[in-house]
Amino acid sequence: MYKVLIVDDDVAVTNYLMVFLAQTEEYESTVVNESRDVQEVLRRESFDVLLVDMDMPLVSGMDILKLVRDDEIATPVVILTGVGDVDLAVNAMKLGAFDYLSKPVEEEHLLDVLANAIKHKSTQHSIRSLPGELVREDLSDEGAFDQFPTLDPDMIRLLHEVEKMAASDLPIFIWGERGTMKELLAHAIHNTSSRRNGPFVEIDCEAISPEKFPADFFGQVQDWSGTHDERPGFLESAEGGTLFIENIDCLSFPMQMRLKRFIKSNEFYREKSTTIKKVDVRLIAASQHDPLSEKNAEGFSKDLLYHLMVNSIRIPSLRERVNDIPLLAEHFLKMISVRTGKAISGFEPEYLELLKRYDFPYNRMELLNIIEASVISSDEGKLTVDSIPSYVRKKVDAGAKVESDLEPKNLNEIE
Repeated sequence: MYKVLIVDDDVAVTNYLMVFLAQTEEYESTVVNESRDVQEVLRRESFDVLLVDMDMPLVSGMDILKLVRDDEIATPVVILTGVGDVDLAVNAMKLGAFDYLSKPVEEEHLLDVLANAIKHKSTQHSIRSLPGELVREDLSDEGAFDQFPTLDPDMIRLLHEVEKMAASDLPIFIWGERGTMKELLAHAIHNTSSRRNGPFVEIDCEAISPEKFPADFFGQVQDWSGTHDERPGFLESAEGGTLFIENIDCLSFPMQMRLKRFIKSNEFYREKSTTIKKVDVRLIAASQHDPLSEKNAEGFSKDLLYHLMVNSIRIPSLRERVNDIPLLAEHFLKMISVRTGKAISGFEPEYLELLKRYDFPYNRMELLNIIEASVISSDEGKLTVDSIPSYVRKKVDAGAKVESDLEPKNLNEIE
């Protein structure tokens, strides 16, 4: 039987939950009505999941979440909230709550959430038990990578490499397919670094015309007509922080050379100016393309690459880590459910199986959009295959049909 600790100052609620869980014959409950006693109970006994009310006197649900985090207790916490406490639920999730339930609790939803929480704990324990393997818990600031839930060993190894890179001020180059969320990784690097209290400035070279880019990036002292118009660019705006440059291979070669000069000296000129300026900025560049492949080499200056590739990160596509799809889907579902206020309890097994067969040309971003579309089109309960956008289902079905057509049974069919 699984052990559940129920913490709520309302005796009627704890009695109801204890009786209901006992009737399932799968859960053994311990009840704490005085929340200030929780720390002592947790020191004395271990549990598979904590079911904690948010609004309690003396020691609140938030206080218990902080206790669990600070004492490094590896037990998932499910928060109970009153109707309309969406903001509290969001804050609880940021503090590490596994999930939240609105009162009055819907029994089937409660069982689903408890089962998922226990499964999550079991999976995390298995990962930690792998000899010689790097695990997320070994990260010095695991919370900085909350947007990258993963069980993939290569992805976990990548996060460890990223954390080491973040400790220095050297430029970083990130590359990966469209939709792999390179900007999220850049944010994580910034938040893990000593520059976390400085600005994070993001620009997309694909979205700025080549004519405007020099003035927007370096700043200017005159506008196009020659009128005095002194203003800083993105580079100065990132003083003391991080500048993230997406689609850097879209830059012209002259601009790449100017950027290389800045990386070497931290010095630059505003447009139409001869005055040298100097700023303290950490650069993170990104591209959708492998900069070292012959096919894409023409878009990059070798001199610039030499300076950027000191720290190089490739984010793998979703197709390369299919087993992370259910984990990411749950991560996105929690975010979207909180935002929309819909009580979606999870996924039907067929839903996740279909997603694992899809090739995701736009990777994480596309998965997020698919989950959001499913939530919008669904009522309460679990997401079903029917809620997946039709283009995804058609593509998966077409792939299955092509595969079956390539398996002839006799010579006549081959001919």
